[in-house]
Formats: sequence, C-alpha cells, structure tokens
Amino acid sequence: MTPELDRFLEYLIVERGLAENTLQAYGRDLRHYLAYLAERGLTATTVGRDDVPCYLLALRQSKLNRKTVARHLSALRMFHRFLVRDKVAETDPTAHIDRSRIFPKLPGCLTYEEVGALLAAPDTSKPIGLRNKAMLELLYASGLRVSELVGVCLGCVDNDQGIIRVIGKGDKERLVPVGDEALVWLRKYQTTGRPTFERQPADDHLFLTGLGHGMHRQTFWRVITKLAKQAGIRKRVHPHTLRHSFATHLLEGGADLRAIQVMLGHADISSTVIYTHVSRVRLQDIYNRYHPRA
Repeated sequence: MTPELDRFLEYLIVERGLAENTLQAYGRDLRHYLAYLAERGLTATTVGRDDVPCYLLALRQSKLNRKTVARHLSALRMFHRFLVRDKVAETDPTAHIDRSRIFPKLPGCLTYEEVGALLAAPDTSKPIGLRNKAMLELLYASGLRVSELVGVCLGCVDNDQGIIRVIGKGDKERLVPVGDEALVWLRKYQTTGRPTFERQPADDHLFLTGLGHGMHRQTFWRVITKLAKQAGIRKRVHPHTLRHSFATHLLEGGADLRAIQVMLGHADISSTVIYTHVSRVRLQDIYNRYHPRA
C-alpha cells in the first residue's frame, strides 16, 4: 500500500467508522486503481482528469457490471476528496465526472462487413442514390453527428486537403479528415447528383432534398433505416450507429483515444470513453504485446 492509501483507510476507520466489509472493499478497489496508475507511471497525486475515465473504461472492458464500476468510482471520489482536504493533492481528478452518465447503454456498432453492405446499398445510378451514398460515405469516414452532416455547406469540403470544416455543438468549428473513398463519392454527387436537386433561390447546403432544400435530421434518419433493412442488417441502425462505428473501428485499428476525441468534437475525453469501446480481440492483442509476462 502507499502512504496515501494508508492514511485514507485510517481516516475511514477513525472518522467514518465504516464496517469491516466496506473497508475491505474500498481497500481492494483502491489498490487495483493505484496498481493501474503505477503501470502508467502515475500516482494518486499526479493522475490527471483524463486518466480516471480511461480507468473506468478499462473496468467495463474487463466485464465488470455498471454497479461494480459505480462502486469503484465512489471509492475513487472519496479517496481523491480526502487527498485534497488533507492537502496531499491540489486537485480532484474525479470532480468533473457526472455519476448519472457513467457508461450509459452504447448504441449498436456495425461490423466491417455490415458497414460495407450498408455503404453498397444505395443505387448510385440515380441522383437520390448518389446523394445517399455520398452521405453514408462521409458519415462513416468522418464520424460526424447527424446534425453536422445535414449542416455541411458547399464550401465546407476541401477536396485538395482531404478535410471537412464542421460546425459542432456550441457553434464550435473543427476540421475533420475525410478519406479518399468518401471524397470520390462527394465529387460524383456534387457534379452529377446535386444539380438535379437545385432550385431557385439557391440553397448552399451540400445535401439537398428533392424540393431543393437542405435535408433535415429526421429525413436522413429514415433514409439510413431503410437502407440498413435493404442491406440485410438486422440491428437497429441510425445515424449515430455509423458515428459510433467510426470511433470503434479507429480505436480497434490502434488510433489514439485523444485523436478520436478531437475528430468527434468532444470537449472532454470522458465523452469519448463513453462512445467508444474496444473489442476483446483488440484487448487481447494489446495485452499480449505489452504485458511483460503475457
């Protein structure tokens, strides 16, 4: 045990008078937490606010249920508050974590094969199919929110740089990379598909409806649901499913969590932890690669 943990457990006995079973549970949870930090070169006084959500994610990925993870968080909260109160640490890295939002039910994630089937579903010989294809490709390539997708304007896509300018929550602007395949379909849509939807007065939204207006979220929701059924996907599929699949597949491919945070437009990495998960295969690969006794 560390001196900080010793002092905290003594505090629980002397000042809080906790039952023996509760005391043992707190000690066990915190020893596990401190061991996790030590493996990353951190201590109870140097841990940052981004590290705690990553630890909670690791607990969930080890198949602990939400109730058990919530108990771990309760121990962490009390421990770090004690360290701040006792002037051992300057800040509490758990202060920003909203207990009510700990690992809500995640939206479904598509497999690579399902994504391929969905992207192949639109009939690109028709303008509306070309539009739907471009929207799906962009959504999966960039992880945009559906509100961001339908809000993309003509001048937002930089084909030369391979990036798209997005206005996200709180009117915050960010630049997101877009893959070559999505750019190809965006160009096809802009040159041969979009002109058939254009009306006067001109609308500068990239994706237009048959009436020549910018598309609404609900309209695209219906489009993607219909195409998923057409592709033979039995899961519930909606726009956020592709956003979640985008982040998950990046993470499984080895992308850094903080890079995904930037691309998704999350102000806090705890939100990124909530919306991404790693497959058991990926976890096993990481363990085999980095653990000294794997």
